[in-house]
Amino acid sequence: MSSSFIKNIIGFFLLVMIQVLIFNNINLFGYANPMIYIVFVFYYPLRKEKGAFLLLSFLLGLSIDFFSDSGGINAAATLFIAFMRMPLLSSILRKSDFDYQLFDIRGIPFGKALFFIVLMTLSHHFIVFSLDYFSLNEFASIISKTLITSLFSIFLILIGIVLFTKKR
Repeated sequence: MSSSFIKNIIGFFLLVMIQVLIFNNINLFGYANPMIYIVFVFYYPLRKEKGAFLLLSFLLGLSIDFFSDSGGINAAATLFIAFMRMPLLSSILRKSDFDYQLFDIRGIPFGKALFFIVLMTLSHHFIVFSLDYFSLNEFASIISKTLITSLFSIFLILIGIVLFTKKR
């Protein structure tokens, strides 16, 4: 087994445990619950097989659903952002910014990385809350929870990226 594979598996389990044991128990003002486990989708290597990545992303969301008793909404949202990662990166980055083999979120310009993280997080959270409420009558609640939780999640994800990753 390669060291990259072992790092990905350790990161997978570490993110599940941190999300389930710490962040699922945080409710900012009783309203916002940060979802930082999606950082796995941001950091999974691009050069790896897409099928394995989609399966791991689905299993990540399913693990969170299992511990949160949320019925598959996290699995659906995580699988969606995993599927949309490459098209979104291709549209945000120019060819000169996009090195397929050595891609690292800290290696691209901050504005583009922030835009990518914001779009992915908003998409994920919108899907989670849409499936959670599953009613157009609750559209205002879906939007407000999506925005507030996304702001909190993005803030924590950016802090985590700065503190726990090396800049190349």
